[in-house]
Amino acid sequence: MGILRSSIYNSINIDGKLLKNKYEIKTIVNYQNGSHLLYKYIIRAQRLLKQNTVSTKVKSEVSGGGRKPWQQKGTGRARAGSNRSPLWRGGGVIFGPKPKIENIKINKKERKIILQTLFYNKRNSIIIIEGLENNFKIPSTNYFSQICQKCSIPINQNILIIVDKKSKYLKLSTQNFKNVDIISIWSLNTNSLLKAKQILITPTALSKL
Repeated sequence: MGILRSSIYNSINIDGKLLKNKYEIKTIVNYQNGSHLLYKYIIRAQRLLKQNTVSTKVKSEVSGGGRKPWQQKGTGRARAGSNRSPLWRGGGVIFGPKPKIENIKINKKERKIILQTLFYNKRNSIIIIEGLENNFKIPSTNYFSQICQKCSIPINQNILIIVDKKSKYLKLSTQNFKNVDIISIWSLNTNSLLKAKQILITPTALSKL
């Protein structure tokens, strides 16, 4: 059972000046399952990064070994049926690794709880900035850097910009910054929120959250 939490934010413009408009972000926080589902998602993401291609051959997969090395009795040596036995050099491997697919299922309801939990946990890192999408008439890295400086946003940390629609010039203006990520509100995902140290969101995107 979740608890409704609301946070009130003042908006700023691209010059860093405080505006009169106030915005409310409502999140349903699930204290019982939210943190566990977030942990579950991180483990799932880490497992999906693995190639899972490591493989060894068991006795039946190693080539050769069809002929019995020596007769069963009379030689004084231990009996052997194949020179590809795991006990022999060049033989098969006992309980060796095999390719496998590890997938942890997360359904739509759980994804929604994870996003709500992340938004609530990062509530102190959210800045609502007006006019960010429409003020870029030409691509300019310097102009974006000046906006961050005026709004007291450290440019050296991971910044997530959430917009309604990706502007071509805004995207080109930020592509030289490896730590700046622009994402549409419709493509909002857990990975982007997890990495972000500072979240910039426009009012149009906020209205569709």
